[in-house]
Amino acid sequence: MLVRDAMSTMVLTIGPNHTLRQAAALMSARRVGAAVVLDPDAGGLGILTERDILNSLGLGQDPDAERAHDHTTTDVVFATPSWTLEEAAGAMTHGGFRHLIVLDEGGPAGVVSVRDIIRCWVPARQQVPA
Repeated sequence: MLVRDAMSTMVLTIGPNHTLRQAAALMSARRVGAAVVLDPDAGGLGILTERDILNSLGLGQDPDAERAHDHTTTDVVFATPSWTLEEAAGAMTHGGFRHLIVLDEGGPAGVVSVRDIIRCWVPARQQVPA
């Protein structure tokens, strides 16, 4: 199975000046755990995850004052839609992260998460309803 079969094509894209509260509200509304941060001044794409927001809050930082660009991971590993799920899982394991931005033709085509991969690997009859 390939990344294109598992990825979410609903990509939440935010700007570098969004506050962490704004980012969290958008992520919550879309029910996603990561946002692609588009920052042309900093060289392109980065990722802001729910863990980045949680770490900031844990440090006592103000989510209304903290900006996405200060918490964005810019050293990002990108996947392509033609990667296998094994390749994506290996990259996540090696890098210690749970989301990959999927690039196709130079732009973000989707995001694949550990949860997306597990959903594909576990047969539907074994999945427990939430």
